[in-house]
Amino acid sequence: MSISGFGRKSDFAGLRLAMDFAIIQPKPCNMAAARGGVAQLIPARRFSAAATALLLIASASFVFLFSVVDSQAQTRSGSCEDAAELAVLPSPVAPWTGAPLRVIVAAEKPLEGELSLVGPDGNVAAKSRERHGGPPYFWFAEVASPAAGKWHARLVRDRAPADCGTITRDISVSDREPARPHAAEGTLWPLRDSWSRATENLYSAWIEKLFDAPLDAAPSWPALHEVLRDKSRNALFNHLGLREDEIGLVVRPDCADLPYFLRAYFAFKMGLPYGYSICSRGGGGQAPKCYTWRSIQSPEDARASAPGQRIASATPLDTLPQPAAKPLGLAASFGHYLNATVANAVHSGSGRTRASDDNTDYYPVPLSQDTLRPGTVYADPYGHLLVLVRRVSQSDGAAGVFLAVDGQPDGTVARKRFWRGNFLFAQDPALGSPGFKRFRPIMREPSGALRRLTNNEIAKNPQYADFSLDQARLGVEAFYDRMDDVMSPAPLDPLRAMTEAITSLEEQVKTRVTSVENGRKFQSSGRGDAAMPEGASIFETTGAWEDFATPSRDLRLLIAMDVVRGFPDRVSRRPERYAMPKDKSAADVKAELEKVLASELAARKFSYTRSDGSAWTLALKDVIDRAGALEMAYNVNDCVEQRWGAPEKSQEAATCKRQAPQAQRAKMTAYRAWFHERRRPPRV
Repeated sequence: MSISGFGRKSDFAGLRLAMDFAIIQPKPCNMAAARGGVAQLIPARRFSAAATALLLIASASFVFLFSVVDSQAQTRSGSCEDAAELAVLPSPVAPWTGAPLRVIVAAEKPLEGELSLVGPDGNVAAKSRERHGGPPYFWFAEVASPAAGKWHARLVRDRAPADCGTITRDISVSDREPARPHAAEGTLWPLRDSWSRATENLYSAWIEKLFDAPLDAAPSWPALHEVLRDKSRNALFNHLGLREDEIGLVVRPDCADLPYFLRAYFAFKMGLPYGYSICSRGGGGQAPKCYTWRSIQSPEDARASAPGQRIASATPLDTLPQPAAKPLGLAASFGHYLNATVANAVHSGSGRTRASDDNTDYYPVPLSQDTLRPGTVYADPYGHLLVLVRRVSQSDGAAGVFLAVDGQPDGTVARKRFWRGNFLFAQDPALGSPGFKRFRPIMREPSGALRRLTNNEIAKNPQYADFSLDQARLGVEAFYDRMDDVMSPAPLDPLRAMTEAITSLEEQVKTRVTSVENGRKFQSSGRGDAAMPEGASIFETTGAWEDFATPSRDLRLLIAMDVVRGFPDRVSRRPERYAMPKDKSAADVKAELEKVLASELAARKFSYTRSDGSAWTLALKDVIDRAGALEMAYNVNDCVEQRWGAPEKSQEAATCKRQAPQAQRAKMTAYRAWFHERRRPPRV
């Protein structure tokens, strides 16, 4: 992947080797003993012999794998089968009195109950009945200053058989700070565990907690490191005891980086295998294709994968970009790896490979509530990627909701709802395979080499068994209809459904406010005009244009506006999908929706900052009415008033003092058809 102005070699000149984390910069988008990782309580029948052999991986001396400690489940494994499908994660990896003790308990099934953390004195120090997620379902509890001794993480289940109503996990807390972990020979970080249903569930739970916020909120962060530094969100904060999340960690992934960065961060903290592919972006009528897979480890038979190879083997470690001559610490090496290696290798094409291709980082899954879990990635056909972070079930007349986060070239990370305006879908072989995908599991062979599972292996593996080509067989309307059914199995109230769509549009508009404001600040920096690329490259390039111009985001916004504007017509076309009033015809309902739509668009307002620093307020109706102007409002070199479609010579436009160069305006005029027709040009 091309390197932006933030990723040049000179940016590393000031890297402080004493820091445990390197600076991670952006580039453009387009527990075993009490001191260890994951207690995996999964029935033996769910493991294949190979998976069992791979489960326990040798570790660095500072960590040990947990044994199952649920004595009740051990004595009554048959009747407590569902109780045993739990994963328990204490953090930090070596608990001690000088660090908060955090515990996540993740379940595959929707158990009800209360999680308690019981101290050495027998008293409950923290508890929670709040069950999150679904699936997986999880509880979280924390003790700020744990006393030394044996603690118990205790899940007391409601309405469970007497013999397995309580599940307990012991956690030893030391009275002194443990030795700090260090790098291991032949791998970028020590491996302590393997990917399985248990670790995947913990990954989903960690993701959901990281981006948790009320449903009616639209949280946004200037950069991912703002989230990772938040102790209340990040259950793995300083998990390794290196103060790794407190010293200079800067993480600014774009949309293509974000899934890889989140996966790598969790894998690094948990001691799990990790790797990424070198892929093409596609072109000439061909979908993106991956040719080389690089792992954090160097197996003895290392070689680069080639087209058609069944399993991609790891590239030798000595062929990867190396840190500075002076050895970096474990965490600094991780930071350097993300910035100098992963961030400059992955791109949006990595997510758009053909659904049937084995030689990829992602594989497609069925569209169901069970498979669309936090951490699942959505790849749209035009180069954008999002990561699911939460599912909200349909209830009390309210539609079900999927929430996701994405990264932008300017570093912004925002949460948004699944809907047609944010998650684009199209079937075109030249664009690759869009849709929902999960990271391909990486397993460790008995020889020690790392490899990825093939599609067929995933389909047959009881830990996963979710590979599917169903999405590749769906047309556009069928895809969105299927997602409506997954999110809201029962018919929806048409008015409430339309209101949800308007809310989604409102969130998208407010996200654009931040993007345009970042462009205004770029203008004020005195760095001059941003160069404008030629042709289709305006959607995927490098430098200031990619960071602050908004062609891809504006194309999505225009599509979102069409969806909201056309919602009454959609209800009229698909009345069976909605709970239509018995005494009203489809035409009557459509007329009422059109009336409410006009009222809501006029009532919902937002403000942006004009060129002189003053605030100007607009309504969603203004945005809809300015659709034509917004077809040419993506150029960072234009004043912000023009980027919001302010009418010429209006009071709103009076503070506008700059315009993009005439040559750039001419290009925009030539490219306007793409935006007017709501289509992105194919890659040549």
